Amino acid sequence: MSLRIFNTVSRNVEEFHPRTAGKVSMYTCGPTVYRDAHIGNFRSYLMADWIRRFLEHDGYEVNHVKNITDVGHMRQEVLEQGEDKVIAAALAAGKTPEEIASYYTEVFMRDEGRLNILPATVFPRATDHVVEMVELTRRLVEKGYAYEVRGNVYFSVDSFPDYGALSGNTQGGLLEGVRAEVDPLKRDVRDFTLWKAAEPGRTLKWPSPWGDGFPGWHIECSAMSEKYLGPQLDIHTGGVDNIFPHHEGEKAQSEASTGLRFVGYWVHGQHLLADGMKMAKSWGNAYTLDNLAERGFDPLAFRYLCLTARFSTRLNFTFTALRGAQRALVGLRERVWMWSSDNADEAVAAPEDSARWREAFWERAGDNLDLPRALATVWGMVKSDMPSRSKLGLLLEYDELLGLGLASVPDQYRVPADVEADTVRRHGLREQGQFKEADAVREELRGQHYLIRDGREGTRVRPLSASEQHVVPWRSVSSSHEVPSFADREDTVDFSVVVVACNYLEDVQRCLSSALSWSDGHSIEVVVVDNGSTDGTAQWLEDLTGRDGRVRVIHVDHVMGDAAAKNIGLKQSLGRTVIMLDTSAEITGDMYTALARQLEDARVGVVGPFGLRTDDLRHFDEVSVAGEVDAMQAYCFALPRAYIKLAGLLPETFRFYRNLDIQYSFQFKDQGLQVRADPALPVTRHTHRVWSDMAEEEREKLSQSNFRRFLKQWGERKDLLVGSG
Repeated sequence: MSLRIFNTVSRNVEEFHPRTAGKVSMYTCGPTVYRDAHIGNFRSYLMADWIRRFLEHDGYEVNHVKNITDVGHMRQEVLEQGEDKVIAAALAAGKTPEEIASYYTEVFMRDEGRLNILPATVFPRATDHVVEMVELTRRLVEKGYAYEVRGNVYFSVDSFPDYGALSGNTQGGLLEGVRAEVDPLKRDVRDFTLWKAAEPGRTLKWPSPWGDGFPGWHIECSAMSEKYLGPQLDIHTGGVDNIFPHHEGEKAQSEASTGLRFVGYWVHGQHLLADGMKMAKSWGNAYTLDNLAERGFDPLAFRYLCLTARFSTRLNFTFTALRGAQRALVGLRERVWMWSSDNADEAVAAPEDSARWREAFWERAGDNLDLPRALATVWGMVKSDMPSRSKLGLLLEYDELLGLGLASVPDQYRVPADVEADTVRRHGLREQGQFKEADAVREELRGQHYLIRDGREGTRVRPLSASEQHVVPWRSVSSSHEVPSFADREDTVDFSVVVVACNYLEDVQRCLSSALSWSDGHSIEVVVVDNGSTDGTAQWLEDLTGRDGRVRVIHVDHVMGDAAAKNIGLKQSLGRTVIMLDTSAEITGDMYTALARQLEDARVGVVGPFGLRTDDLRHFDEVSVAGEVDAMQAYCFALPRAYIKLAGLLPETFRFYRNLDIQYSFQFKDQGLQVRADPALPVTRHTHRVWSDMAEEEREKLSQSNFRRFLKQWGERKDLLVGSG
């Protein structure tokens, strides 16, 4: 079956035809090796691997090049800022940039192996090919597509009319994509850097006709692809975030240099989301394979998960979904194990039956790499009534594309002779009716990490995988959507205190102790969302629930966004009044009576001690007097539970807590409800350690990101302000 694939430049699904019969030249944008690649990066590399596997199964010889960017300045935005992430990482670790890059290159190669990604034919490193980059830049200058200013060389976008064809950006769109901090040396703000003059003190620099400097981001791939694959490629892969500006620039400089069409088929994979958002280190959701392994997951379970969605669609990653993928993977392995055994069925299917299943799989896989439908075919075949030997042969053929390593299962499941002997002994005990003794042998083998299966074909034993040995001490969730809402239930207590805990055990203990100790005369529940704690907080909370029936804990299997975690608490609350309490806050008196009294007024939607006022929706100041305010800070944020359905839940795009409280306050105000401050409420604020332990640059970046979200929705709503009318 031939491959039909979506070509980004034509925006159509096209049948693949290489430039040279039987041979395919393929280039994949590889990693920048100054930190671990996260699983979102690997989704793109898996897409390229599946394309390559399909073509090789189809009989093509694939020459696959995947670059290693081993200097951080290849990133254009870093170029403009004069920063270099490799150098920064090296200084922080006390190592040289070369040592840092070498280490993360080894980690990347190891992780590709763990995912069973076929090694590229060549892994060229950027620092080994600066001469080629200089030569390509020189050709572009000579041909009039580039110009030099003070040792810097820029590609002139205006000189290349086809610029924007790949991404579909219009000239206006190109201008909108330009950073505010524009390089004043450029003739046109859209122009991009080919060569950058080295600033004083830079250690990573190379000689060039324009003086010492270093290459730009886009020039790297053009130079190395031309060296190893020639001026024209069959396939170029990457993630959708590479389309603009990286691949657009790469296409322009390569085609301007040679006058030839650079790439026949541009193929881009969509984002892997986490908690519904793009993965990013700053959001704390950029998981690595090591992060998955620490939680007991087999890396190949992630590969299986990526098979369940088309490469051209976004895939939302959750640990719940990964657990499902791992169960399915184990199911396939078990079948290979069973069908490979000596006493498996020796019958074979009629040739036409095997051909039908074979054609269905490859036809679906070849239809724009529709792996979800191909995977459905796998399970249809597995559960069919064909003889097991025939199913085994087809499954292993399918796995030439899937890459799940199923052929190695028999070797992986082989056990030592003494374990086999114990299994035989146990079987004899069962036949003699000595079931208690047989169960003891089973448990003994289980303790040695072996699993016994009793079936019609007899008793079999295999090793437990690392993931099967991983014990999860309590049930957890991956998403707020997995938690049912109690919004339509009757109130069962006066107050629900909602606390999101993520490490900082002493703060959690102080906060919960104060909430419980000042509740005399009121019926309360404390709903704690354990947001991926790793410092013993989770176990302490479990112990607390055993001592105090008023406390409920919902464990989250990773650190999810603050809004999503709070939504879990809001959805699970059953109190007439809900109090969201930050772990940095401590109740120092009977706050509950005062809150209940103020919320008797049906006009009031939110009450708390730390109110904010604003005149322009840009600057908020804390007030020191009681009364109506514009927003309430989240240290202590009380509301009638009945109003949650009216105001809605918190928007989960707010992963960081900062300014989320202002956003939620305005959701109540938009429903005509008041936000009231009572500074006399007995609540003390302690150091907010999530804030104080974060680098200033990082917390400023995250705060501004949230505030922009708030302004986008509410920036023109001065009518909602207390002083508006």
